[in-house]
Amino acid sequence: MTTNFEELLQAFHGFLRREESSLTRDAATAIDWAMPWRRLEPKTVPCICHLDRIREIAPDMTQPLVHLLADNQQLLRWGQTYTQEDFGRDFLDNYGWVELFGTRGHFANEKVTGGFLILGPEVVYPDHHHEAEEIYIPLTDGTGWRKGEGAFQLRGAGEMIHHPSNVNHAMKTGVEPLLALYLWRGGPLAAKSTITGGEA
Repeated sequence: MTTNFEELLQAFHGFLRREESSLTRDAATAIDWAMPWRRLEPKTVPCICHLDRIREIAPDMTQPLVHLLADNQQLLRWGQTYTQEDFGRDFLDNYGWVELFGTRGHFANEKVTGGFLILGPEVVYPDHHHEAEEIYIPLTDGTGWRKGEGAFQLRGAGEMIHHPSNVNHAMKTGVEPLLALYLWRGGPLAAKSTITGGEA
């Protein structure tokens, strides 16, 4: 069973090493990838239904990682940080993440967290912030990303998006869902984000 998880971890690491951003490469180099596997019970969330469409629309450069995640989706422990009271039922049905490694992940790491985020089509992830520094790399195209007081900007698959500690940020999908790789470091790795507003 661990073979599936190890293959996904290796693919995650390999994708980071190929990134052009020096921040991403430096972050990958700083991680000790010899992490112990943690046995977790699988758990699903409604948004994994979008993985079929994500497989269809992911560009060639992200296809190997996307297919590996989709092929193993039922073995993973998917989670949600928020409740219906935070953002409503529609958001929850179209939002979820899986922590591949970290304090709660399939591989134990107390210093950094890495995993995948899914947002369904036509979803706004409102302004929020957290102490941990965050790096996102979209694996699909067409999502709007906002940081600070700026406007939403469309970012493509493979682009590095950096959210420094406690800087407000938001995401907005269009007609297609989002799959993104993420890293958290330098703060509480399981903390709930602070919600700071809605769509501008």
